[in-house]
Amino acid sequence: MEKSEGGSTSQEEMEQSSTLQSLPDLENLHIDLLDEKVELLISFLLQKYQMREPVTKADMIGNVVKEYKDDFLEILRSASERMELVFGLDVKEVDPISHSYTLANKLDLTYNGMLSDQQGMPKTGLLIIILGVVFMKGNCATEEEVWKVLNMMDIYSGRKHFIFGEPRRLITSDLVKERYLEYQQVPTSDPPRYEFLWGPRAHAEVSKMKLLEFLAKIHGTNPKSFPSQYEEALRDEEERARARIEAAAGTSAMASASSGFSYPY
Repeated sequence: MEKSEGGSTSQEEMEQSSTLQSLPDLENLHIDLLDEKVELLISFLLQKYQMREPVTKADMIGNVVKEYKDDFLEILRSASERMELVFGLDVKEVDPISHSYTLANKLDLTYNGMLSDQQGMPKTGLLIIILGVVFMKGNCATEEEVWKVLNMMDIYSGRKHFIFGEPRRLITSDLVKERYLEYQQVPTSDPPRYEFLWGPRAHAEVSKMKLLEFLAKIHGTNPKSFPSQYEEALRDEEERARARIEAAAGTSAMASASSGFSYPY
């Protein structure tokens, strides 16, 4: 009897041990399946962005998430984080009642790198990263410094990228023509070396504080962790506020002058 009980107990322990060992495998499988849903949701959202269509929670669950609807918020959060970093797009809920979402360019950039008649991928994420490198390097970054960061993101000169195409042409030609970047030879360099600066369009559109907040988020810290850049960003915010006030005052003055004008008969 004792042997039988002992054998039975031993067998139960082995079964319990086997069950416990299989739990991590089930957890990993669940994580892998959620990652797959995240990738599918990103593709779905990009398609909606290209077609300039809003998207609802019901759309996302019905077309992508499906049986994993209990994990919807986690899947959406992960997809939103990747969309922000890679494509420079914010996923925003615009109607909490219908749970309607829209995708918007981060930092209010007017450029997304897609021609209106071409089904391309938005290039805003790469632009934001380069503008960030230039800003963090004192508003002027060498070509080597920029490529060092891009290489860490698996983006290499001369190697076609599935999102950004040929990255060297994009950053030294396309973004220069769009006036977001300036690409120039380092003075007195021999052999010639090149550097990047912000172009006039970047200065006009990009809030340095919003950019710094984005970079701080990537590094898991806050903007004040970069004192010199934070001070510069504060000055930039003040200048932008003054410019808005002056523009509003000018518009008001023109409106007043126009209302007081009458044509002679």
